[in-house]
Amino acid sequence: MKIKKFWLEKKLHDLDHDEWESLCDNCGKCCVIKLQNEENNELFYTNVSCKLLNTENCKCTNYENRKKFVPDCVKLTPNNLTQLNWMPATCAYKLVNEGKDLPNWHPLNQNSGSSTISEKYSVAKKVFSENEINMDKITDYIYDWDNEVNNE
Repeated sequence: MKIKKFWLEKKLHDLDHDEWESLCDNCGKCCVIKLQNEENNELFYTNVSCKLLNTENCKCTNYENRKKFVPDCVKLTPNNLTQLNWMPATCAYKLVNEGKDLPNWHPLNQNSGSSTISEKYSVAKKVFSENEINMDKITDYIYDWDNEVNNE
């Protein structure tokens, strides 16, 4: 079955709701806590996730109401995407916005909702919920997700 690659034919602003939502590969990297050095703005990812992330399947446990429970959760839109320098390089929204195709492992290319997890591009089963750790020691959880993917 040939997959219709709507993401190559449309701009992000032109996607309908279902197309927009289907771009997310559920890697969970946008849901991990990030730290920023106040002196030089250097960004660090951690292996600690938002309390709403299901750490087994990388789905938000309360997606529709997430802003109510996590006020600083960022709702991604075509208008704010370029301002979010912390989005991972493999983020489909970022790739489409740059006019690039999705990686072969992306669920839309595999016609499988679990290909991100099975291909090990997600944080599934690799993160701790912020509810499980002492947040005063968050710097102990700095993690290089890009290096992990490159070494697998």
